[in-house]
Order: sequence, then structure tokens, then C-alpha cells
Amino acid sequence: MRMKVDVEVTSKEIITPSSPTPAHLRHYQLSSLDQLAPLVYNPLVLFYESNDKTVPNITEISSHLKKSLAEVLTLFYPLAGRIKHDWCVDCNDEGIPYLEAQVNCKLSDFLKNPIPDQLTKFVPFELGDHIDKELALGVQLSVFDCGGFAIGQCVSHRLADASSYFMFSKTWAATARGEANIEHPDLFSGTRFPPKDVLAYDPSFNISKNKVTKRFLFNATMLEALREKYVEGAFGSKENQKRPSRVDALTSFVWSRYLANSIKITGADDEKLYIMIHAVNLRPRFVPPLPQNSFGNIYRVAMTGPLLRDACNTYGRAMEEVRAEIKKIDDECVKGLQQGAEQSWIPVNENTGRLTELELVSLGFTSYCRFPAYDNDFGWGRPAWVFSAPLTFKNLTAFMDTKEGDGIEAYIGLEEQLMAEFETDAEFLAYVSPSAR
Repeated sequence: MRMKVDVEVTSKEIITPSSPTPAHLRHYQLSSLDQLAPLVYNPLVLFYESNDKTVPNITEISSHLKKSLAEVLTLFYPLAGRIKHDWCVDCNDEGIPYLEAQVNCKLSDFLKNPIPDQLTKFVPFELGDHIDKELALGVQLSVFDCGGFAIGQCVSHRLADASSYFMFSKTWAATARGEANIEHPDLFSGTRFPPKDVLAYDPSFNISKNKVTKRFLFNATMLEALREKYVEGAFGSKENQKRPSRVDALTSFVWSRYLANSIKITGADDEKLYIMIHAVNLRPRFVPPLPQNSFGNIYRVAMTGPLLRDACNTYGRAMEEVRAEIKKIDDECVKGLQQGAEQSWIPVNENTGRLTELELVSLGFTSYCRFPAYDNDFGWGRPAWVFSAPLTFKNLTAFMDTKEGDGIEAYIGLEEQLMAEFETDAEFLAYVSPSAR
């Protein structure tokens, strides 16, 4: 039986940078890629177990977090400012909200079977409520009955992609530990990708609260079985096939079950075009690559859009098309974006000239695997669990490594009827680990 978790906010204050932002840095220019970013907050929640020998009392923990947060805001000064429309951040040092809250249960009980939709209680903002908001960052410290605690962060997607907000959190943790050499963020995204006067794309596209998000765990054994399955099902001889990564195989598998369950509900329809949407990090695609501390929305969306009759070949075909689309995002593509080229939001398929007449049905994928999620040691050890899944998009799947790094947690957000099919899909559940964590 799943328990209901109540989180009550007990205090709120504003944390400002420990040193004022210099006058010449007062205006931080958003990039054209920032302008295209969804108007939502990205969450990151870090859960820490209590240990009487190494973890101080909650008052000392909070004081330590606030002091180090003030220090790290001097490096990430745009986060302490106010977002002004689609153009810039006024780096006025007004600061960020810092909330403290009490949780009505023990951390160990909560972690037995965490429910994604309840995890929004551990962050300071409504995740899908960002339109016309100026705040770039918020933090919430939530204390469990046992003394364990959670550090919840919300970073505006208008300023930062996943790589950027993981970098912020890791830098904050290093500052809290008193590290001598703190890597400063590279804050020149607006120079690399100059902003535009007019946007051809609505950033609120595909934002929806009319859905349910579930968490599914795929352990190392099941991931290896999926990798082997997609090698065997790919086109061409097995010897000539590149073995899929864990993320490649899991993406193809979730896509195949999404397609099968969608057809089960609505029937096969030649008037629908099912497309996969993939977030692709641009930093390694520059020549030479951009440094990993480059801050901002430095990613592009790739789309794979097979027609329904082609997509029914679920073994290997989807994975190959994903690879082909991502391969197109190279240095030449990046230079085009820097020079003002528009992103392509509608998939092009040479098999039909009727794309504008077809109903587009999408499933998005984003992967946080290999990000330093479990490196957030604020001085009391690594987190027991990390949650970072964007819950505000329709039909979205997010992947995260397990703490051990060999398994993957998949957060799948779908409309209720389609999720009900997933939860009773024997082929899908055959690869899902029965363990909660």
C-alpha cells in the first residue's frame, strides 16, 4: 500500500549572493536557445539519510546550506536575478526563495516506493507554473521525522538545461564541502547563440498537467537483455551491427510499447504520424567541443518521424532512425544555429507529401544518465536517492541512473488511459524489475 506523504512548509526566506554582482555584469543576455526553452522549472531533489555520527542537527544543516548557497550564487549570479521577458536577466542580486518544510514520515518508509507525482511536494515551485514568472531558482529543505532530509531545487528552464542545473548543484555541494578549487561556470551562451527578435516557435508547446507519471526500474540484467534483443532485431548482419547503448535499447523498447499500446486504444490510423523527440546535448558536438561548464540551454531537439506502417517494425528500426537523426547534429549544424538557422520542429519524411494533413502524436525522451547526480556531497556523504524528472510535459520519458550506476530508472508521463495499458502490458513488464529501488 502506498503511503500519503504530507509536506508542510514551516518557513521561507530570501538568500542573496554573499558578494554583490559587478555593475558590468548587471544584464545577462539570454541566447536564442534559451528563448526556445520551455517555460517550466526543472526539479532536482536529493535525499540524505540521517547518521548521528556524521550528520549534524537540522539547524546546523540549514545554516550550512544557506551560507554555501549565498557563496555559490556569486558565481551563478544570473540565478539570483530576475528574468525579464525573452531577452535578459536583470542580475540585481534580489536573491532566491529558500523554504524549510516538515515531512510526516520517515525517509526509509518513503523510499520504499516513491511516487513521482508526490515528489513535487519537495520543491519550492509548481513545476508547470512558470509563465510570466521572474524567479530563476528556488530551494527547499524538507526534514523527515527520522532526521533524514531532502534538498529540493527548481531551476528555470529558461536559463538552464539539464547539464547546467546538475553543474550548479555539484558546484554548490563542492562549495559547501569547502573545496579549494571551484570551477566557475562559462556564462557566454548569449554570445555563442545571439537572441532573436521574433520566435517562430511557441515554447509552451506540449506542456500539460493532464497526465500521470510512473517510475519503472530496469536493472542491469534486463538492460543487457534489451541490448542483445535490439542487436538481433536490427537490419543487416549481427556481426556488422553496433551494439546499442543501454539508453538506445531502452528508448527503442519504450517506444515500441508506446506505439503498440497507442494502436490498441485508437486502432491503426494512416492519418497519424508517430514521432520521437530527443534532447541532444550540443557541447560535445562543437569542434573543438565546448567545455562542460558551459551554462545555458545548449541543446537541440532531434525528431524521428516514421509513418505508422513503417514504425510497426519495432526491433532495430526505431533505434537506427534515432541514431541517424542525432548524427545529423554535427559541427555544421551547430554553426548554422549560431548563425540564426531555425530549428526544425516538424519532422520531414520523404515518403509523403501530406505531413501537414497528418495528426502528429509524439513521445519525448531525455536522458540524465551519466550526469553527476550522486556526486552531490554537501559534507554529509552521497545522497541515498536522487530524483530529477521533468513532470510537466505530455508524453515524456526521462531516464536516470540508479545509485549503483548499472540500472536505469525510467519516468514515463502519459495520459491515464495509455498509462493503464502500460501497467498491464506483459511484454513491457517482463523487463521491469519488481524491486522498488
